[in-house]
Amino acid sequence: MLSARQLMGGLILAFGLLASVAAGQAQGFQSQAPFALLLDFDTGAVLYEKSADELMVPASMAKLATVLVALEEIAAGRLTLESEIGISENAWRKGGAPSGGSAMFAMLNSRIKLSDILRGIIVQSGNDASIALAEAVAGDEATFGRVMTERVRALGLTKSVFRNATGMPDPQQRVTARELARLAEHIIKTYPEQYRIFGEREFTWNKIRQQNRNPLLTMDIGADGLKTGNIDESGYGLVGSAVQNGQRLIVVVNGLKTARDRANEARKLLEWGFRAFERRQLFASGETVGEASVYGGAKGRVPLRSKGAISLLLPRGSSERLAARIVYRGPLMVPVQEGAEVARLVVTRGDITTLDVPLYAAETVQAGTLQSRALDALFEATTGWVRKALSRGVSGPT
Repeated sequence: MLSARQLMGGLILAFGLLASVAAGQAQGFQSQAPFALLLDFDTGAVLYEKSADELMVPASMAKLATVLVALEEIAAGRLTLESEIGISENAWRKGGAPSGGSAMFAMLNSRIKLSDILRGIIVQSGNDASIALAEAVAGDEATFGRVMTERVRALGLTKSVFRNATGMPDPQQRVTARELARLAEHIIKTYPEQYRIFGEREFTWNKIRQQNRNPLLTMDIGADGLKTGNIDESGYGLVGSAVQNGQRLIVVVNGLKTARDRANEARKLLEWGFRAFERRQLFASGETVGEASVYGGAKGRVPLRSKGAISLLLPRGSSERLAARIVYRGPLMVPVQEGAEVARLVVTRGDITTLDVPLYAAETVQAGTLQSRALDALFEATTGWVRKALSRGVSGPT
């Protein structure tokens, strides 16, 4: 993603203030999980990653997307927490008591309030509740799988594909650890009231009490979500979140051999994240981060700012260098409106992108005079071949 934007002529800056900032301790931590990611909620900083962009089988962690659709339907007014969801024979037989899998144990042909269906999905990991919700929203589970995929695409998750509401095996249903973390981040940030359900320790339905399957909730580490998963194809996985001293971290692990390994690795990652990093403010709220070039404008550059302070979590007491870039497609075309998102600040630590935040035009730039636009056109004509050559991976004319 970065190289594509850079090759379009965007300004690339390296900030000297970051050159000596510590970042090496992250390299010393190792996880047994084949797939793992640790994310700081407030800054978006990635503290640890391992095969985070490789496709993997989500198992019941796919239910996060199922819940997302339900919450979006509520927000849009198409459903309410009081809406009644019918339990069809398909939902009952495929996902309920006869299936032998995780179930809410909803009664055949019963009707259940959506508030309870959500608990059946989140707390009990009920496949019957998930299928019933899918049928209520989209008519059938296959169509609902397409809805799930469309909804996460709208959040910028480009790799994950969903084919059912439960996480049951499907050769095309795949996700990445990074995108699961971003999905969890979105749910926590956008639906804080409903997110509280993820922290409920138990739920009773049909006189059957079931404990929340998330092992982190009982570890006294500040955990309050989110979802576990396990089928033969996936191994044991978990998307979790915890808060300590006002800091929230999101962890994803998958592909582990046992439930104990899953719990231990998720806990180790969270505890290490809370212990090993310190927060540094890079830019204050309202501070100019850099500039972007403008084509045909009354000004040749426009200052860039974020919507708030920009902070970064960095490992304590190490010496690995960071690199920061302002990345955009450029030069920007006029008019450039104040407040428009036109660039991103990207900070990397080795191969890890630790920060990626949007930047906005700090002022409006209107079209310039005919003479200034002519000069810009001449400059663009004489330098455009450089970007074209770079995009083809060659050095240009000789």
